[in-house]
Amino acid sequence: MDGGGGYNPRTVEEVFGDFKGRRAGMIKALTTEVEEFYHQCDPEKENLCLYGFPSEQWEVNLPAEEVPPELPEPALGINFARDGMQEKDWLSLVAVHSDAWLLSVAFYFGARFGFDKSDRKRLFNMINELPTIFEVVTGTTKKQAKEKSSVSNHSSSKSKSNSKRGSETQAKFSKAVQSKDEEDEGLEEEDEEEHGETLR
Repeated sequence: MDGGGGYNPRTVEEVFGDFKGRRAGMIKALTTEVEEFYHQCDPEKENLCLYGFPSEQWEVNLPAEEVPPELPEPALGINFARDGMQEKDWLSLVAVHSDAWLLSVAFYFGARFGFDKSDRKRLFNMINELPTIFEVVTGTTKKQAKEKSSVSNHSSSKSKSNSKRGSETQAKFSKAVQSKDEEDEGLEEEDEEEHGETLR
């Protein structure tokens, strides 16, 4: 299974379109068509993968036999964990791996077709505007949207103080890490002294 047939997008817009199509198919598998997806992921079968296609379709299938495969492969063996955990946790796990696969395919195309720094950045920004599959499956996009709208009402007056607070927090964090390191060094010296006495 090559996960995409013979179609190879060559521009940032085409790669993004490919990404959106594959993403839509995988979201469909993990949400509206979840019963069918669950049924196809039989733990008794061999290592299975969830593929998303640019046509917004999805498929559960064995990985590509060619080595190396034409495209990066999705997570292998998604079916084995299905019965060992709660369904929502399993779907979340598959969603996280699906997000990683989508990014790897998009940036594989970017590398293959010589995207420069600005093309890669533009592709990343376009992708980053969409919620991840994990966020869609777990419903965290709705929570984030609510939090952002309530925060944006208060943020305009606090933006200047937040930047100061951020640097203060960073300084405090650095000092805390430094003091923790010093404590750890002190403990190591004490341990060496204790071990030295027992060996005498």
